[in-house]
Amino acid sequence: MDIRELSEKLAQQAEAVASYLLPQGKRERHEWVCGSVAGEPGQSLKVHLTGGKAGIWKDFQAGHGGDLIDLWKQVRGVSLPDTLQEIRGYLGIRETTFHPMPRKQYTRPEKPQNIPSDVVVKYLTKDRCLTVDTLKTFGVESDKRGYFLPSYRGSELVCWKKIGIDLDEKGKKIIHTSGKTEKILFGWQALDSDTRWVVITEGELDAMTLHQYGIPALSVPFGAKNHQWVDSEYPHLDRFDTIYLCFDSDEAGQAGAVELVQRLGSHRVKLIDLPGVKDPNEAHQKGVSRSYFDCALEDSRSIDPEELRSAGDYFPDAMHDMFYPKPGTPQGFALPWMEAHDRIRIRHNELSIWTGINGHGKSQVLGHLMLHLMNQGERVCIASMEIKPERMLYRLVRQASTMRQPSPQYLDAIGEWFSDKLWVFDVVGTAKWEHILTVFEYARKRYGITQFVIDSMMKCGIAEDDYRTQKQFVEVLTDFKNATGAHVHLVAHSRKGDDESKPPGKLDVKGTGAITDLADNTFSVWRNKKKEIALENGGDIMDLQGAPDGRLTCDKQRNGEWEGNLLLWFDRDSFQYLDSFANKPRRYVPFEAHTVELIGG
Repeated sequence: MDIRELSEKLAQQAEAVASYLLPQGKRERHEWVCGSVAGEPGQSLKVHLTGGKAGIWKDFQAGHGGDLIDLWKQVRGVSLPDTLQEIRGYLGIRETTFHPMPRKQYTRPEKPQNIPSDVVVKYLTKDRCLTVDTLKTFGVESDKRGYFLPSYRGSELVCWKKIGIDLDEKGKKIIHTSGKTEKILFGWQALDSDTRWVVITEGELDAMTLHQYGIPALSVPFGAKNHQWVDSEYPHLDRFDTIYLCFDSDEAGQAGAVELVQRLGSHRVKLIDLPGVKDPNEAHQKGVSRSYFDCALEDSRSIDPEELRSAGDYFPDAMHDMFYPKPGTPQGFALPWMEAHDRIRIRHNELSIWTGINGHGKSQVLGHLMLHLMNQGERVCIASMEIKPERMLYRLVRQASTMRQPSPQYLDAIGEWFSDKLWVFDVVGTAKWEHILTVFEYARKRYGITQFVIDSMMKCGIAEDDYRTQKQFVEVLTDFKNATGAHVHLVAHSRKGDDESKPPGKLDVKGTGAITDLADNTFSVWRNKKKEIALENGGDIMDLQGAPDGRLTCDKQRNGEWEGNLLLWFDRDSFQYLDSFANKPRRYVPFEAHTVELIGG
């Protein structure tokens, strides 16, 4: 648990902590008051106990303050690391332990015998504008044509680096490092042990430069790309509320900084940009003042996860479009039935579950809907593993033409109309769901398909009682539609009931409850078998035509406001479902020069 999390834990019990540290104080309204950090009675020191400032304190006479960690440190008079250790004990926090990795064997290096060089000192003080005091503070020494950079932990030399002031034949720096030693950040020896923030730079000279401006700084040992040092230094960075990364402005520097944000924690790491210069030392050589770096610190930026956005980012554009859609902006696609136009929409980036009793027309209703969507400009891919593609297309042709037997010429026209609107996943039987998704991803990218139908889930290689894999499958479908913006229609069979007179709902879907929980919409299709039996037994069609042939139920519409039933009448010639018995089927593929053979005519 890092220092920021410890501060939040203390703030949640501010009064208990304040009374523990300052027992002679007292509560006055929303504050704990006493004389000073010594704890005597008085009114000078006040600790906020509630609200967003809980744990913040100020000694108005002494002129200092901070959070409860600062108060603890001041009252106890111990170092920051010791303060954090005491707080963990007070809170009863035991740090999570992991099975230890095999510990690397490091040696502690001997300090080289460095030979002083006026040329190197001049390079560092004149060319790089570092002071002699800075060099002494960091333990930097000269050595012939290079300078020696030691890295300490406490008083112990852990590793070192020597950098030449000359370049090799390839124009690169000549660098030597201590072998088989633990590589750590450079600059701990110059860092105030009580500071709670630090800047990590890409180079040692940059860290020393910031130190000269009074800014606590450390440097990575191997530049922007190699972050092996994090393994060793991670626990030593827990003491910092905020870590600023000041890496070079080139591509490698920025990429390395982003990687460190991920490893050290985006909640406390910020990136510094230095306008007009590559790094802090270059800025120093140009004579900038401390205010230049202060502005850079103030303007530092966090890298939030891509998924995390402020609600304000959606204003004004997204919200205005929701409430005041621009003319011609589709708010989803209409269904074939007028009664549904203002109630249900098929939207991109959604998953719909279609259920119903076996033989009640789920696939026919879906086929009719897909034709209607194609007519609105959508491209469709159907994986209908329960019947052969030819049989599925036969049904779609009748629905598109409104005829039982369109002429050969009309068939060709329908085929041409289908050619850039409809694709078929040509598998009959069982197909592994992973393979289906692979094909769908290709179809989405290659052909821009936006509507995908899987008919049905029981043909995707998942056992009926394998609820875990069912949930995983639906989660993957959800990820697919979120990533691609497509709409996925999944047919899921319903459990068997006592009879077929009762329409099923979303709670009747066979399998895990996650199927409908994760879906955006659930639809069920029901067929009026009672009416069909009556007609077969000689019932008067005029008396029975007012009764619907079926019902489409929407019992979940996450992004809509309506749920309910649509009554449907079935046209046997076209296989279409209509709003009423008086309506006529819609011809989706116009064709004038055709001859047809109609039943009874």
